[in-house]
Amino acid sequence: MTALPCPRSGMSAQQVNVSHRVQLNVHRSKATLRDGSRLSRISSVYGRRHTPWHDSSFAREMVAVMTVGALGREVPLETSRLLLRPWRVDEAVVQRELWTERDPRVPPHRRIDADGHPTVAELEDSIRTSKVWSTGLLAVERKASRDVIGYCGLVDSGRGSVGEPELAFELLRRVWRQGYATEAALAVLGWARSSGYERLWATVWDWNTASRRVLAKVGFTETDRKEVDAVHGTTLFTTRRL
Repeated sequence: MTALPCPRSGMSAQQVNVSHRVQLNVHRSKATLRDGSRLSRISSVYGRRHTPWHDSSFAREMVAVMTVGALGREVPLETSRLLLRPWRVDEAVVQRELWTERDPRVPPHRRIDADGHPTVAELEDSIRTSKVWSTGLLAVERKASRDVIGYCGLVDSGRGSVGEPELAFELLRRVWRQGYATEAALAVLGWARSSGYERLWATVWDWNTASRRVLAKVGFTETDRKEVDAVHGTTLFTTRRL
């Protein structure tokens, strides 16, 4: 699940310094894709059905995977310009801004509704209670200005084979076209490689050309697998071997 940043970067993977290069006991079975019933439930999380924004299925299905060892400690990542680390409760205002900026083609349950939900307070509660925001979708902080500009990370969405998590990122519009999404994604890929993962997935709307460019820059290729939604567009499945 990628969102709508428009980065421009010529960085290579060698320019990205991952601060914690750790090894995990990762199950890397060559299992087939999960059964259709699970994929159907995942689809509701990603916008194929009108699930309320506060439905906890998002937190349940988006299992955080970026942890160190059995204790599940958080993994901060660092690049020349960015720090990727767990979200803090007072940064819920940044998440709210991301919600307000989403393209109108994004399904309604992933946009601010008519009653103004989710509120900042509700997003604060999500940060407190869901491990997705501490060991999955990490806050992307600019080191120079120390401001959070979005998220990037890995989650087990259930869309790929066992042991093949999904890359996801979303940045504020005001920082588009500065290469941040590419830089953050490369840091996450470096962590995934050093942790023993062999392949990653990413999904993207067909109309989201900006995110498709980011994925291409960091080595993802589009597959023949698609999910067609007559209202919101087609979800493309991309993959990258590490």
